[in-house]
Amino acid sequence: MNDSLQAGVPMDIPDQMFEKLPPARKEAEETVRPSESFLKSALRKYRSNPFAMAGLVILVLFALLSLAGPLISPYTYDGQNIAHQNQFPSAGHIFGTDKFGRDIFVRVLYGMRISLTIGFVTAVINCVLGVIIGGIAGYFGGVDMIIMRIIDVLTSVPSMLYMILIMVIMGNSVRSILLALCITYWISTARIVRSQVLTLKNQEYVLAARVLGASNSRILFRHLIPNSLGPILITVSYIIPSAIFSEAFLSFLGIGIQAPMASLGTLVNDAIPQMFGWPYQMLFPVMAIVITMFALNFICDGLRDAFDTRLSQ
Repeated sequence: MNDSLQAGVPMDIPDQMFEKLPPARKEAEETVRPSESFLKSALRKYRSNPFAMAGLVILVLFALLSLAGPLISPYTYDGQNIAHQNQFPSAGHIFGTDKFGRDIFVRVLYGMRISLTIGFVTAVINCVLGVIIGGIAGYFGGVDMIIMRIIDVLTSVPSMLYMILIMVIMGNSVRSILLALCITYWISTARIVRSQVLTLKNQEYVLAARVLGASNSRILFRHLIPNSLGPILITVSYIIPSAIFSEAFLSFLGIGIQAPMASLGTLVNDAIPQMFGWPYQMLFPVMAIVITMFALNFICDGLRDAFDTRLSQ
């Protein structure tokens, strides 16, 4: 028997030893749904998350209101009318007016525009810095030690201290706030990218690209960084609410946006003296901050659940 098997001679096996596969078993072996890419699968998971979609809808609605609201309103964010000061919410001023007679609804929309702009611009700048620095540190071993020691030095000092010092030196402006937020916010992105590149740079497709003559920059930015997109998006998405909250905190301390410009934090700070007599002046900016934070955190949690492959296993 062994000689016949080695020679490739088929054995005589009776038909009774075989059983016909029933139709139900055949259908079970079929593909349940067509194959899809990682990005399409992540988007499908994100759309199936009701809280994430609700957060996205709220954020888009707030962004549209902050852009179009001040343009179509008859009032301006810095227009004063002493005759209408400290008016409670009414048909003419749905959020009321402040001590200078300025319309709070327009100022909340304008402050939301400033806060959202600072949050998203900070996220984009820190994403670029973190991806470049983290990718270089993870791919090129020679500079990894130097970059990581610089990061250790920066993280040894609280980030809020950097922000306060820069705001005191450079003054209260959007540019100084962006610089203050970009000093240390890129570190988390750089660490995530570095760890991902260290894990992926020894994979077979990287070796194949190197054998085919691909340059180091092409391997890094065309192969390693795109394959680290999920953790990068998750990390960068959490920068936005953190930057908005930090800006609001600085403005609340009185070292943020300079008057007559307004952010959500400055509106809360301006309403402190009127908190007991006219509490609505603080209520609406605080509600705008809270709802924005909830919406952004829902979006971030949805991105984490969609792009983190470990959660789907």
